[in-house]
Amino acid sequence: MNQALLTILVNGQPHRLPTPISVAELLVQLGHEQKRVAVELNREIVPKSRHAEQQLADGDQLELVHAMGGG
Repeated sequence: MNQALLTILVNGQPHRLPTPISVAELLVQLGHEQKRVAVELNREIVPKSRHAEQQLADGDQLELVHAMGGG
């Protein structure tokens, strides 16, 4: 049985992913699960508390911004 795929943009780059997939699952696939990352989905911030429940859809646009320490 073939799994459905969706195409999303992550920081402007296309990614083809199996569906269903959540923001949290995407972060794991991209190797960002242990990092402090701000997620913007279709120009709206997705709070970390919602990453596991927020499902992605075909055509979604995500921007991932890594928090940097310093000073």
